[in-house]
Amino acid sequence: MQNFKFIDGTVTSPLGFTAQGVCASIKPSNTTKRDLALIYCEKQCTAAAVYTKNIVKSSAIEVTKKHLANGVAQAVIVNSGNANTCNADGVETAEKMCLIAAETLGVDSDDVIVASTGVIGQPLPIEPVIEGAAMMKGKLSKSGGTNAAEAIMTTDTIKKEMAMEMVLDGKKVTVGGIAKGSGMIHINMGTMLSFVTTDAAVSSEMLEEALKEAVEDSYNMVSVDGDTSTNDTLAIMASGLAGNTPITEKNEDYKVFVSGLTEAFKSLAKKLAGDGEGATKLLVCTVDGAKTKKDAVTVSKSIICSSLLKAAMFGADANWGRVLCAIGYSGADVNIKKVDVSFKSVKGKILVCKDGAGVEFSEEKAKEILLEKEINIIVSLNDGDGCAEAYGCDLTYDYVKINGDYRT
Repeated sequence: MQNFKFIDGTVTSPLGFTAQGVCASIKPSNTTKRDLALIYCEKQCTAAAVYTKNIVKSSAIEVTKKHLANGVAQAVIVNSGNANTCNADGVETAEKMCLIAAETLGVDSDDVIVASTGVIGQPLPIEPVIEGAAMMKGKLSKSGGTNAAEAIMTTDTIKKEMAMEMVLDGKKVTVGGIAKGSGMIHINMGTMLSFVTTDAAVSSEMLEEALKEAVEDSYNMVSVDGDTSTNDTLAIMASGLAGNTPITEKNEDYKVFVSGLTEAFKSLAKKLAGDGEGATKLLVCTVDGAKTKKDAVTVSKSIICSSLLKAAMFGADANWGRVLCAIGYSGADVNIKKVDVSFKSVKGKILVCKDGAGVEFSEEKAKEILLEKEINIIVSLNDGDGCAEAYGCDLTYDYVKINGDYRT
């Protein structure tokens, strides 16, 4: 039985949290878009984070890792428009950002998580950060979460936020979050920032374990373009104000918490995939019947990453051969003669491949299905119990246009 429900809300929905976002002019001076955000909790939280696997990393990640070594945090400062990556003064600038947040919010600078996103290799000026923080002083609020969600956007076209409720130990527990990411997104995250809050009472050790478990079936199943960014950070803070018995071991409450957290992450992951640079469609690849879960994960990732398949989906072309091709080079243990493939959307479902071979189907019906905004690619391997789901988007002309002059 589902033990959680999504509600209208954002990163400030859990007890204890406020936020705000402003235009600090870190982005070009001719824009009025918000580009600096603060998230704050009224008390010190347990906290954890995961980061990009790219060995070229933003200086903000180095600083955040150091600050989270003790498993606690109380605030987040994050900017868009500049990645603070590959800069000689990057660490110094990231530390200054933490100090600015600390002075603005009245917390210890070591309890501040810092993140940046935007252009790589350009020094991040500190003056706009100082001025932006001053604008937010005393103005963080429960309604400010949406402004914070906007402030972390780069090429994103929509704000990405969510909130959900679950029950732990008879207490209502809330999870809220925001995310950004549109391009440079690949398996194991990519130009992806996400900040999640909860009022659950959970030890820092169990929070880190829950984060690692939940990310595997959500953020780590997203790919937009095959590029893994230098700045990916997913951080979570838990205030404990919900009043549940603290989770200090992997008991039933822990399992419920991980389950809810996974669904919360999936909701944001789908928004990231659907808002891929230039994208017109969200692609969800569901794989079942694999010999192992590892095989299912491998197959779903391979399909969602196929440029040829993504292009076919843009053109509403039911070219199922591209699905089989991606399965074939995935490296998974698959008997191709057992594979079935269907395409599904709100306009219906159509079988296009049975036992590894084509079947007769209506091209007109298939096109009607594939013209929708969300497409489900359903693959049944019919060889076991393993299953997985990956998220991506179509590949369009606009992706090249956006990235042809991203820096300039």
